[in-house]
Amino acid sequence: MRTYDHADFRTERTPSASAVLPARNCEETVGRAVQAAAGAVGEVVVVAADEPTARAAEAAGARVLREADMDQPVRGKGDAMRRAVPHLQGELVVFLDADLPDPPPHYAPALLGPLLAGEADFVKGFYRRPLGDDPEGGGRVNHLMARPALRVFFPELSDVRQPLAGEVAARRELLERVPFADGYAVEIGMLIDVWREIGLERMAQVDLGVMDHAHQPLQALTDMAETVLRTVVAR
Repeated sequence: MRTYDHADFRTERTPSASAVLPARNCEETVGRAVQAAAGAVGEVVVVAADEPTARAAEAAGARVLREADMDQPVRGKGDAMRRAVPHLQGELVVFLDADLPDPPPHYAPALLGPLLAGEADFVKGFYRRPLGDDPEGGGRVNHLMARPALRVFFPELSDVRQPLAGEVAARRELLERVPFADGYAVEIGMLIDVWREIGLERMAQVDLGVMDHAHQPLQALTDMAETVLRTVVAR
């Protein structure tokens, strides 16, 4: 599995790429997320769970898929991502989070870089998340559950730095072949399923730098950690 730095790739627009942002209660941040991605892709699509988020995304220039217009209720983030894929125009797809307070514009081009270079079919982002005085203290579920679980059950994936990162890019035809687990399970489930489908030689990861993001309370992390463990064990 190749590892890159975001500085390895130039910031340029890829008309054949689509950015997807699943968004729930993100009316304060989704506009900046859309604008940060727009310069690097041909289209930005937001899957919006609520109307204030949908309106903010449209105002920023995104094409919006409203959960309220869908036939069946959306079962969390993974289901929202899955439902977006058939509506995309791009051959390359980059998934980004919509709740970052200050999303950097280099995320999308950095994730798309290995795909455009022909060196990968699936790219995972990783980053450093400070917590208080600890420069590596954030991402607690990643450090305490996701990576140890992979080392035990899937040692081939033990070098993946951020299994739970929501910043991912892939070829659309690959996304059409792998399942999307519901909710918070989607990231680590997709990682394992993609590895089984294409192998490490067609996977890559990119250092995106430092992420400044809010940290969840301990009880929320407990529920997330259980979801991650159940997903890994099920696979």
